[in-house]
Amino acid sequence: MSHDPYKLIPEGFTAVPSLDQAETELRFVDGFDQLEAIGVQVSSEGDVPASIGLNRETLERAGFDGKPGATLQLPNASGTLVVAVGGGKPGTLDADGWRKAAAALVRATKRHSRIGFELPDTAGMDAGRLGQVLAEGVLLARYGYDSLKSKARHSPLAEVQFLAPGVDRADASRGLATGRVKVRATTIARDLCNAPPSHLTAVGLGEVAKDLGERFGFGVEEFNKEQLIELRCGGLLGVNAGSAQEPRMIKLSYRPEGAPSGHLGLVGKGIMYDSGGVSLKPSDPMHLLMKMDMGGAAAVLAVFTALRDLGCQAAVTGFLMCTDNMPSGSAYKLGDVLTTRSGLTIEVKNTDAEGRLVMCDALTLAIEDQVDGIVDIATLTGNALLSLGQLTAPVFGNEQRLVDRVLESGARTDEQLWQLPLERAYRPQLDSDVADISNLGGPYAGATTAALFLAEFVGDTPWAHIDIAGTMQSDKDDVWRSKGATGFGARLLIDLALGYSAE
Repeated sequence: MSHDPYKLIPEGFTAVPSLDQAETELRFVDGFDQLEAIGVQVSSEGDVPASIGLNRETLERAGFDGKPGATLQLPNASGTLVVAVGGGKPGTLDADGWRKAAAALVRATKRHSRIGFELPDTAGMDAGRLGQVLAEGVLLARYGYDSLKSKARHSPLAEVQFLAPGVDRADASRGLATGRVKVRATTIARDLCNAPPSHLTAVGLGEVAKDLGERFGFGVEEFNKEQLIELRCGGLLGVNAGSAQEPRMIKLSYRPEGAPSGHLGLVGKGIMYDSGGVSLKPSDPMHLLMKMDMGGAAAVLAVFTALRDLGCQAAVTGFLMCTDNMPSGSAYKLGDVLTTRSGLTIEVKNTDAEGRLVMCDALTLAIEDQVDGIVDIATLTGNALLSLGQLTAPVFGNEQRLVDRVLESGARTDEQLWQLPLERAYRPQLDSDVADISNLGGPYAGATTAALFLAEFVGDTPWAHIDIAGTMQSDKDDVWRSKGATGFGARLLIDLALGYSAE
């Protein structure tokens, strides 16, 4: 790509390699055919399915207790690997449990490309929902970012067959199709976050967005540095001042046929690489992960690839605020005052608190577009990681109804959220002697003070803020999360958009 700062990027490199890979065939069947491995759900109590070929006492001696997530490989003379997959107490697996069970099977059969999953106990599960979560579990668990390796680590998954007696196959198959679309979006977000910062700049993300817009039916407007100056986006321009790469604001728009059920605004932080600026980060493993500081923008872009195919009835507008944050002779400095589109001035007290600076202008623009509600998503604060770890993201908001909708979407997708208080008593920590507000609060409650900063730019518009600094990546393969970027937020926000209304 012509904009690359380094000239040794492999020819044909794409920022979203997963889209070019052959699709895994997913289908419900009456009987298995030509498989290399078969997983069988085994509950922790009751009869053991005959296809296992062993009784419970033998399984227990081998260390298999049937609890959710447990697996046991059972080679046999036929050459087809049989895997016992724990299902817990009979009839207790919910949608989240089936997603994790499917992922556990894929983890246990990572060297096999054609696998089956026998589901003898699906009582109480809606067939469409079952198909969706099974697709999510198997496809998300097999993901791997190998595009820059000379030899791939992950075996391609050619086919997965599901044997589920009594399940409506037509409904379940439609669920598989829905799950595939949501996984496709998540893998796009993962690919973008896993891409090296030299290979994917703000300009490059704009090119990716335009390609995806043409492919998946949404509008893309790209705003360059001169246009951002005209728009008075002083936050984004201030952070970009130290970079050799141009900034971009990328505006995405999806409009359904007919009258929309509401107008949802999505804002994503797109720091393509975060050095901390002149408030330089230490050179440690977290610094290495700062290529993923655009995880919010990646999630929002990914959402738009699913809206048309899933029949979203809400209008959705997205803003991706993209630049890297670098130290140089022209970089913004502590003590600088930035003027935003809203007219509010910001004193810079730390150049590593840059995410809120690039996002505040987008919040103003979203309100100018007369959205009914705004959700922003950002790898915003280390405090989010320290407080809730890598599995749960904090959510804040100024309207409980919207926050509740976001929490419900998180529960349905197993993208865990926990509401933290938007405690207004901490707002004076952001006061400035020389400007309307500063970009840094005190030493404590950093996730809250960051949210309070963003709240200054939304007024009375319903708004929720998701901080994914902890959940953006996984240190290891863990059920549906693959090592590296998780794509957290993509499926959550798709679910939110599909059910969104202004009422």
